Amino acid sequence: MDDILNFDSLCVKEVKDPRTTAPHVLPIYATSSFVFDSIDQGIKIFSGQEEGHGYSRYGNPTVDAVAEKIAMMETYGLNMDAEALMFSSGMSAISTLMLASMREGQKILTQGNLYGGTTELFTKVLQPLGIYTVMTDLQNLELVEQLIDEEGDIGMIYFETPANPTLACVDIEGICRIAAHYGIKTAIDNTFCTPYLQQPFAFGVDFIIHSTTKYLNGHGNSIAGALVGRDVEFMQEKVWKVMKLAGTNCNAWDAWLVNNGMKTLALRMDRHSSNAMAVANFLEAHDKVGKVNYAGLPSHPDHTVAKKQMRQFGGMLSFELKGGLQDGINFMNQIKMCTLAPTLGDVDTLILHPASSSHINIPEKMRLRNGITDGLIRMSIGIENVQDIIQDLNQALEIV
Repeated sequence: MDDILNFDSLCVKEVKDPRTTAPHVLPIYATSSFVFDSIDQGIKIFSGQEEGHGYSRYGNPTVDAVAEKIAMMETYGLNMDAEALMFSSGMSAISTLMLASMREGQKILTQGNLYGGTTELFTKVLQPLGIYTVMTDLQNLELVEQLIDEEGDIGMIYFETPANPTLACVDIEGICRIAAHYGIKTAIDNTFCTPYLQQPFAFGVDFIIHSTTKYLNGHGNSIAGALVGRDVEFMQEKVWKVMKLAGTNCNAWDAWLVNNGMKTLALRMDRHSSNAMAVANFLEAHDKVGKVNYAGLPSHPDHTVAKKQMRQFGGMLSFELKGGLQDGINFMNQIKMCTLAPTLGDVDTLILHPASSSHINIPEKMRLRNGITDGLIRMSIGIENVQDIIQDLNQALEIV
C-alpha cells in the first residue's frame, strides 16, 4: 500500500513493527492508543467481551506487566490470588481506593502518626465529601474495638507500619482480626518495607499500597504508586473504573523505571537494612542523641511486634538530638555526604526534617501528640559503605 501513497501521507503513516523475536527486557509501550483489527474487535474490547488494550488510560501493556509483578511479590508463597493496579503516585493509589471503597457518611479509622500527605488527603479532601476520619492509637487494640462500637459505620481501617516518620509499628494481625469480626476492610501502606521485608496479606490485610517512587524503584527517577487487593473482582471492576474515570493511572515510562528498579530490590533491601542497623546502633550510643526510632533496636517499644511481621527492619529511622530544633538545624547544615531531600528509599542516604517539610501542614498539636517533634530528624539509609555514612553523621554531630 505504501507505494501508492503520496509522500506526505507516507510521512504520517506508522511504521510496521519489524520485531521477529521476543525482547529480553520489557518494552516501553509509549502509545496513547492501540489499533483494532476490526470494528468488531473494538466493540468486544470496549464492552468487556474480549480482553485487550484500547486506550492507555484504561490499561497499557508495560504498566499491566509491572502491576502483575508487584502482585506476585505481595502474594509470594501465600497460595492466594490478588490483583494490582499502578497509579500516577502513591497518593493517587490511596485516593482511588478511598473513592472506590467509601461512601458518604462512612469513616476511616486510622492513626495520628501517618505520612503528612495522607493525613491531609483524609482531612482536607475526603472529609468535605462526607468521608470522615477518626484518629486513634492503633497499637491499643482494646481502644480500636471500643471506637468501632462507639463510632459506627467505620468503612476502612487504614494504617502504616512502620509509621512515617516515627517508625511506630502496628500489630497487623491484631488489627485485621478485629476488622474481620466487624466486617471492615483494611488497608496498609507497605512502602517502607516492600514485600521483601513484610507481606501484609499473610496477616489478613485486604489492600496494600505502595509509593513505588520509593524502595520498589529505589533510584529516585520516577513517581508512581501501586494498589494490590485480595478481592480480584473488586479491583477489576470498582477500583479500575475509578482509576479510568479519574485519570489516576500510571504511565508506561514510570512503570518501566519501577520494573528496572525492582530487579535489585532484594539486594538493596538487605543492604539498606544492615546499614540502618549499624547507623541506629551508632546514634543510640552517641551522647548528643536523645532518642532513636528504629524497630530493629531492642530498646524500641515495638521491637517484638516488628520481629513478628518483618523479616528485617528496613532502611528507615528517625532520631532526636538532645538540643532540640536548633541542634537539628545545625546538624543538618553540617551534613556533607548524605543528601537533604524530601523523599526516601533511594540508593543514597537521605535526610529530612519532617516538621518543616513532610508534616509542615499538620497542626502542631497533632504532630507533637504523635511524636513528630520540632527536633525530629528522619533518615533513609542508603546502600553506600556504612562507615562513610557514620563518618558523615559523626562529623556533623561533633559541631552540634
